[in-house]
Amino acid sequence: MSNRNNLLVYILAVGVFGIINTEMGVIGILPSIADHFHVSVSKAGLLVSVFALVVAISAPIMPLLFSGLNRKTVMLIGLGFFVLGNILSIMTTNFTLVLIARIIPAIFHPIYCSLAFTIAAESVSKEEAPKAVSKVFIGVSAGMVVGVPIVSFIDGAISLEMAMAFFAIVNAIIFVATLIFMPSMPVERGLSYGAQLSVLKKSITWLSIVAVILLNSAVFGVYSYLAEYLKTVTNVSSTIISILLFIYGVANIIGNILAGKLLTKNANKSVVVFPFALGAIYIVLFLFGQLTFPMAIITLIWGILAGIGANINQHWVMSSAPEAPIFSNSLFLTSANLGTMIGAAVGGIFIAELGTPYVVFVGFLSLLLSIVFIFLRNYMYNPKTKQLAS
Repeated sequence: MSNRNNLLVYILAVGVFGIINTEMGVIGILPSIADHFHVSVSKAGLLVSVFALVVAISAPIMPLLFSGLNRKTVMLIGLGFFVLGNILSIMTTNFTLVLIARIIPAIFHPIYCSLAFTIAAESVSKEEAPKAVSKVFIGVSAGMVVGVPIVSFIDGAISLEMAMAFFAIVNAIIFVATLIFMPSMPVERGLSYGAQLSVLKKSITWLSIVAVILLNSAVFGVYSYLAEYLKTVTNVSSTIISILLFIYGVANIIGNILAGKLLTKNANKSVVVFPFALGAIYIVLFLFGQLTFPMAIITLIWGILAGIGANINQHWVMSSAPEAPIFSNSLFLTSANLGTMIGAAVGGIFIAELGTPYVVFVGFLSLLLSIVFIFLRNYMYNPKTKQLAS
């Protein structure tokens, strides 16, 4: 990539970090938020769950509505709402206002992320697109797993207000960088709403969406309870739990980097192999998860695979509808969020009914079902069987 395109991709990666960190960063400061606003921790958790729900609902709608506008303008609008929402969160002492201050930016979350993936892919050749997108995904992983301990540290070392200010500062920096360095990107030949929605008529789109929901459920149905698993099954201290969670986060970023190379080399093979590789890790986890050292190795490999999986999910949906890239990326965001919500919910049921060790079965079941839809898509859209499928 040229230096200019590299700069553009890095701005997008940090921008996505700011967006995702605003979404997930509050996880590390929920107890402080509960104390500050005089609400229960479960009610403070609405700042996470409601945000995710709004993203899932708005993902297929907002990018479609804004698809005809200048991309730079749209990204600045989204970043502006995130900056204003974060500032309002710092200034108010009313929990309802804080919730509103997060809901409004959450509506614009899918617009920015969809555009970030699309612009990164379009800034390079078709063959190099997975590598460019994988760099943006580093921002996603960093926002999810690195931002949380950073915000938690600021909260403990300085104050809750400064921790929340971190969200605003990152988004403000990217707003300025986007304003100065990102070129104007008017839509020269905008697709009509009907043309974009027409991708939903294709069976390959729905096969891809269901597969991604299941693949994300397989990852987050287990990962959502990793801390609980380490505490009750592996039986390690809170310090070791923090270290292992950090290892998972770093491994996730490594997985993003590897994914770009794997998808560029042989995307279809990478998608097919992924559920089997993750399934093998879950088997080892179920058998040896009570042992500390094996658990550390498992966590490292699991984190790498999860990073690869995030890129695979985006590629799988995007490649099913390349004629409407922004809308297909929004479908990916909806699918990923639905998979996360379903996996976490089912994982909670398994833990309540069977016990923490059996949360791994959520991953197994999701992976088995995902394999069906992956192979079904590959069969129906293989050149040798395309005529039969049609």
